[in-house]
Amino acid sequence: MKTCLVVDDSRVIRKVSRRILEDLGFEVAEASDGVEAMAWCSAVMPDVILLDWIMPVMDGLEFVVRLRGEPGGETPRVIFCSGETEIDRIREALDAGADEYIMKPFDGAIVAGKLHDLGLLEELAA
Repeated sequence: MKTCLVVDDSRVIRKVSRRILEDLGFEVAEASDGVEAMAWCSAVMPDVILLDWIMPVMDGLEFVVRLRGEPGGETPRVIFCSGETEIDRIREALDAGADEYIMKPFDGAIVAGKLHDLGLLEELAA
């Protein structure tokens, strides 16, 4: 089973994301900021990370830069999931090491589509 780490300071977003990802067949873990996420990745590197940008302690941009510098940190596919809409900021996230970008609010079809594009879903749910 593929694993996904959901990193968001909003408990509601983590819960919604968990439900979507579990319905798509992922085993899901959660972290509320980048520091928690780094600790989780040090123990068990996930297949994919759904990552918020603006969080306390360590934001998503700092997290993805640090992750990519860690042993095995190039492996997880990172999908930024944020309300940030400025194209320059989105490009900054992708240049920092993110593989994809989803704007909030999102739904299951959007997440499934991005996971499919990244080769993490065999087929899209009907």
